[in-house]
Amino acid sequence: MIHRDALKELEILASQFKCVGIIGPRQSGKTTLCKLTFPHRDYVSLENPDTRIFADEDPRGFLSNYPNGAILDEIQRVPKLFSYLQQILDESNEPGFFILTGSNNFLLQESISQSLAGRIGYINLLPLAIHEIIPKGYESQENYSDLIVKGFFPPVHDQNLDPVRWHQNYIRTYVEKDVRQIKNILQLNLFEKFLRLCAGRIGQLLNANSLAIEIGVDNKTISSWIGVLESSFVIFLLRPHHRSFNKRIVKMPKLYFIDTGVASSLLGIRNKAHLDTHPLKGNLFENLIVSDLLKTQYNLGVENRLYFWRDNVGHELDGLIDSGNKLHPIEIKSGQTITSDYFKGLSYWEEISKESGGTIFYGGNTPQKRSSGVEIHPWFDCQKIVHLFD
Repeated sequence: MIHRDALKELEILASQFKCVGIIGPRQSGKTTLCKLTFPHRDYVSLENPDTRIFADEDPRGFLSNYPNGAILDEIQRVPKLFSYLQQILDESNEPGFFILTGSNNFLLQESISQSLAGRIGYINLLPLAIHEIIPKGYESQENYSDLIVKGFFPPVHDQNLDPVRWHQNYIRTYVEKDVRQIKNILQLNLFEKFLRLCAGRIGQLLNANSLAIEIGVDNKTISSWIGVLESSFVIFLLRPHHRSFNKRIVKMPKLYFIDTGVASSLLGIRNKAHLDTHPLKGNLFENLIVSDLLKTQYNLGVENRLYFWRDNVGHELDGLIDSGNKLHPIEIKSGQTITSDYFKGLSYWEEISKESGGTIFYGGNTPQKRSSGVEIHPWFDCQKIVHLFD
């Protein structure tokens, strides 16, 4: 059993709210975490057709079967339940009475805002973080390429499954089942092409017009499809920070995948050898670090503080953490040998912001701390800056 960092935040929410929602992609470990944290609650899967029909046709009768609360898995499948849960929760004083899980952020957020606002605390549970797989204090000599291809979904690691076959089937199930559930997309072949084109744009600015031309659809369709990928936790968009320093800054977000294994599969990367010679290796490494920082925030239950920064002449920081009273710059380099080029972005940032320091994550194994205040951390040590989010 892999310990999940989100457990602590989940226990806090369950002690303060009558209802807790756990939202994240399929197979990210939501059910396992719920059963481990709330062993005294009945577990109900709304993926079961008989159970789902009962809940949909008679929601009041369905919920009456659980007078002591329950874990309701994939609750977005029966939106009617939210209105009936509202009354039950208003009549109860017990914290953590109902635990809801779902793999569709859009459907859940919409239902929560209409019925359960103020009654529910929720947390996003993404696939495993790097340090949840690599034991603390272990100076890994494993090349990160293996982990990028393998990805971070728990079943691949818990059950030692073939990552290539697992990701192929995950993508197929997602396109054929989840996409239809979120939005009735009839052009599934075009949507799958769109998904693969997104994988080819990892770490790049999102240009909806370019995607629309390449696929042969309009910009509104691309915007809608991007929303589908975001709400189902396939991709996330890293927003640019607004601080300009009297310079014109880029306003388009950058595109990343929640899981590098899914992205690798879409790109046809099947193993370490494929990745090591692939032109997007650096982009996938950047995705590895950025997604791990995203998981760190979610596991702490804090609002998003991670951005990037780029001006219109090409000066850029891969990451920028806004701690409220300070902006902390981050650079991400896939190479295993530290060179002077690694510091160019941080040096420019110091020049315009008049603030020193920053963090570099790189593909090697040896940490360093420079006299300038810049800290250099190996790729598996993202937890070293967790205090900036807390």
